[in-house]
Amino acid sequence: QVQAVESGGGLVQPGGSLRLSCATSGRTLSDAAMAWFRQAPAKEREFVAAIRWNGGRTLYADSVEDRFIISRDNAKNTIWLQMNSLKPEDTGVYYCAAARYGRQVDVKSEYNYWGQGTQVTVSS
Repeated sequence: QVQAVESGGGLVQPGGSLRLSCATSGRTLSDAAMAWFRQAPAKEREFVAAIRWNGGRTLYADSVEDRFIISRDNAKNTIWLQMNSLKPEDTGVYYCAAARYGRQVDVKSEYNYWGQGTQVTVSS
């Protein structure tokens, strides 16, 4: 059993920043790519960012490129999502996910472990 717990969500004004954290447990995920997805009300869960198993390569959705940064520390079993220049359209529940393999991908079906999500609301 692998568990992932997100934290760090909240309410911020447009242009503000938040840093999300995802703490994992159960088994080592040092060999697995990890990612962040988000889901707005009445919308499908969409890809945000992914990071290779060793943290050496990242992938971002076009909508967050140059604004968000994904990082990980395998020794701490933790990944982060630094979100800058937040926009109202960034609002949603953000989920941490672990893949079956080590290569970063943007396909939801490649991720088989999911956290419970943390709410991010961007509003003035």
